[in-house]
Amino acid sequence: MAARFFLKLPSTIQLSQPSCTTRPTSSSPSLQSQFLHNPWLVGTKNNNTFSLLKPPHLSKRRSIAVTISSSLPTAKPDSVASTEKAPKWSWRAIKSFTMAELEARKLKYTTTGTEALLLGILTEGTSLAAKVLRANGVTLLKVREEIAKLLGKGNMYFFSPEHPPLTEDAQRAINWAVDQKLKSGDSGEITVSNLLLGIWSEVDSPGHKILAALGFSDENAKELESLSSKPGFVDE
Repeated sequence: MAARFFLKLPSTIQLSQPSCTTRPTSSSPSLQSQFLHNPWLVGTKNNNTFSLLKPPHLSKRRSIAVTISSSLPTAKPDSVASTEKAPKWSWRAIKSFTMAELEARKLKYTTTGTEALLLGILTEGTSLAAKVLRANGVTLLKVREEIAKLLGKGNMYFFSPEHPPLTEDAQRAINWAVDQKLKSGDSGEITVSNLLLGIWSEVDSPGHKILAALGFSDENAKELESLSSKPGFVDE
């Protein structure tokens, strides 16, 4: 069958890249009109020449410009004076926040709480804050278990929004991170360490309770603050 099919192909076959031009159509039941309905073939009536299109998964990658916001949601946009430059979040902090939203959706929760922010930090996994957590026995699996104990499981039939809104304590944790960076006078980026310390500052939040239940303490928080506040610190 395959041999017969290819014997019927026109004598000239040209390989070409995909184009955005409109494919011609024909009402005649010719072989050419049949090929025009094939998504990988483009034909021209004048010279009976068909061009094979390369499927998308074989085409070369094209560079895509992606713009990512350098700030996390804050309820206090006026905390920065008009003459000051608003501090930016490190790319690891932004990724941690993105992972937190994803974790909240996986849990089928309606909001992104401090427990989700904690999961986001551990899921990103490469920051100093994540390394300090793991060194003190706070792992992704243990946090998930504690969340289930403390908050229960979400409704499996519930579809969380793409960006679950922040809970009040999660919003305060983010605001705390921004405030502390401004108070320090450091012109560097807000790091994942600032975010974790913001979670720890919310003593009544699920994130703080889970950290405490897993053995994280004020001493660990002070150690993290000391390491991350050294001159020239880079979030790694």
